[in-house]
Amino acid sequence: MAVVYQKSKMLTDAPLHYCPGCTHGIIHKLVAEVIEELGVEGQTIGVAPVGCAVMAYDYFACDMVEAPHGRAPAVATGIKRVHPQNVVFTYQGDGDLAAIGTAETVHAATRGENITIIFVNNAIYGMTGGQMAPTTMPGQVTQTSPYGRDPHAAGYPVRICEMLSTLDGVAYAERVTVESIPNIRKAKAAIKKAFTAQIEKKGFSIVEVLSTCPTNWGLTPVEALDWLRTNMIPYYPLGVYKDKTAEGVY
Repeated sequence: MAVVYQKSKMLTDAPLHYCPGCTHGIIHKLVAEVIEELGVEGQTIGVAPVGCAVMAYDYFACDMVEAPHGRAPAVATGIKRVHPQNVVFTYQGDGDLAAIGTAETVHAATRGENITIIFVNNAIYGMTGGQMAPTTMPGQVTQTSPYGRDPHAAGYPVRICEMLSTLDGVAYAERVTVESIPNIRKAKAAIKKAFTAQIEKKGFSIVEVLSTCPTNWGLTPVEALDWLRTNMIPYYPLGVYKDKTAEGVY
């Protein structure tokens, strides 16, 4: 019998703990498939975050290291410098990367560290109860902004891809989403390009994935997908923000 579809061997058989409708599972699948398709299974090292994806070390069938909150880029930097032949990636949410880990992210990027970051942006703190995050949009209701985020009191959201694209050390930065089949395919292509940039020693690469959080948004899974399309994509436009992968090694 012909095999039509099978789970990537880069994913373990551990049941995912994510809430129904959360797109972390889709993103895990794409990362795993890319690692397998690039043939770097035996040389890949992942760095897990603090947040909803804290148990990523149970799901990816490669060596995984657990980093302190926000410090995944620093940990990945150390791993990559000691083992430059390995492919090193971090998998981080917006609370981890864009809040407590902002400094580590920015400085790893500006140094051009040859690592790959998968950044999952659902515009809210997921694991700790749904507080306002650095990526929470103006007017968005959270547990700590019950009347909607007021930029006059809380400031404006951080647009990570736009910010990092200004840094010379960044080789590749793209924002994608996984709320539809066409966009899932585009997201996989972006993740593959980011890993390829590292393999070719181009420098720092990041893929930002707009994701859902039905539980903390107070929506059903289907409603959450619609909310992402209606609210997040207009505020966080999809697309390539920097691409130096066609240039030589630097």
